[in-house]
Amino acid sequence: MALVHATDTKPEMKVRRALHRAGYRYRLHRKDLPGKPDLVFPARRAIVFVHGCFWHRHADPNVSFRDSQNPDWIFGYRS
Repeated sequence: MALVHATDTKPEMKVRRALHRAGYRYRLHRKDLPGKPDLVFPARRAIVFVHGCFWHRHADPNVSFRDSQNPDWIFGYRS
């Protein structure tokens, strides 16, 4: 779990760079909103959550995760 970052992940940074290049301006990780969204567009009243490979269980050769590391998480991944 130490390798799982809550902010500034690679997928999040790609989305942020693309949106910034397109001219969109946003706020980051607003703690006063439910779920602490990754990107907040106050003028448009919109939010964006960026979920990376860890939560979607994509195969990533750069991250090693063994199911035996923490048996409490196995149930959550298989459901």
